[in-house]
Amino acid sequence: MGVIDNMNEPTIFEAHSSYVLGMLFTSDNQTLVSAGMDKVVKLWSVPDWRLVGTFQGHAHSISSISLSPDGRTLATGSTDTTVKLWAFPSGQVTRTLQGRKKVVSAVQISSDGKLVAAGSYGGRATIWTISGELVVNIQASKKNLSFATLSPDGKTLATAGHGDDIQLWSLPSGEQIGTLAGHKTAVRALTFINGGRDLVSLGYEQSIKFWDTATWQEVRTVRSNLPAARGLASSPTAEIAAVSLEGKVQLWSVKDWTLQGEFPVSTKVVNGMAFSSDGQWLAVGAADKKIRVWELP
Repeated sequence: MGVIDNMNEPTIFEAHSSYVLGMLFTSDNQTLVSAGMDKVVKLWSVPDWRLVGTFQGHAHSISSISLSPDGRTLATGSTDTTVKLWAFPSGQVTRTLQGRKKVVSAVQISSDGKLVAAGSYGGRATIWTISGELVVNIQASKKNLSFATLSPDGKTLATAGHGDDIQLWSLPSGEQIGTLAGHKTAVRALTFINGGRDLVSLGYEQSIKFWDTATWQEVRTVRSNLPAARGLASSPTAEIAAVSLEGKVQLWSVKDWTLQGEFPVSTKVVNGMAFSSDGQWLAVGAADKKIRVWELP
């Protein structure tokens, strides 16, 4: 496990008054953004991890966050059933978006900064323009969605959650273009990698699947044998995957799926993970209200 041999001890700091959920780094790697069950977004300076900003405005837990490519708009999805768009880094709410009055579990701003996608309980995915105009509502499933993931070119939306299938939708029309089957019960992670050439999904049954987005064929399945795997995050180069488990985070080589390192986390529930865009930092949020940041070799 070559990576772990050179790992430093993490920086640990109490970040929220309840579970830490959403995590991301700004593209310039100067700021770490976190959101929590305490209804608050917080901004932390890198690398001294000082609190430099706080956004407040949601009535309930913030489940998901996304930052526009130009770094000027932060989107947050909440159990209060709304999506809020904030001027970043000032923290002023510029728009509040709401579809059906259901918990918003996933939010993402497209890579061109023009669209906002949200997934919610009740199986609905909604697409707005960044200016708040409704583009399309998609009834993706009868079950709760956990992910509404946009491809890097903004032309495809992948949805998944408590159903066992991944659904694919063409944008902006909202027409269904495919279904990816093979997981059981639920999907725990869903992300595009390699510039959108591959889609990676983590199933509740502990399998990780790689899908070729040109053909939507399954090209590889890894039987992770990782009990209670909760989430997956890809490094900027898509060479390393971080997998969150009960009480630890593991780093795996995507190429051959060999274990590269393991980080203990002194709480069972690990929620959010984020790599910095330069690959220098891995930040992990957990149920103990703390954020742990490792400097990667």
